[in-house]
Amino acid sequence: MTAHTIFVCTTCASKWENGKRVGESGGEKLLKRLQSDYPNWQLNTEFVIQPVECMSACSRSCVISFASPGKNTYLFGDISADLTAAEVNGVFDCASKYYLHPEGSLPWAERPEPLKKGILARIPAVPISLENKNMELEVCN
Repeated sequence: MTAHTIFVCTTCASKWENGKRVGESGGEKLLKRLQSDYPNWQLNTEFVIQPVECMSACSRSCVISFASPGKNTYLFGDISADLTAAEVNGVFDCASKYYLHPEGSLPWAERPEPLKKGILARIPAVPISLENKNMELEVCN
């Protein structure tokens, strides 16, 4: 079981008619783009890509987030639904940096494109209690 997640908002950049979403959203395109290169990423066993119905950043779509227990959570917006291969690599490279840092810190200067800009939030980590860690170890063993 992986403890790192890339959340991708699937309702970002949607077109609406009569209160219903029409066609494929920008977020769905972004999700498919990331999923297509995901099997080739060296950390694909450490991360899961999780679609999310809405991340409430509609004015800054498309949106992704990196999250893991005990680490900062980052929310990024203004991401193109049509990422180039280099930009997809940039997302995965940034996720790799997140994975390697014990607190999940992603200083601006160390973030690759396309995540240098568009930061919407850095949410402090929720502490993991020793009791929860012991429960996780029991489940994993």
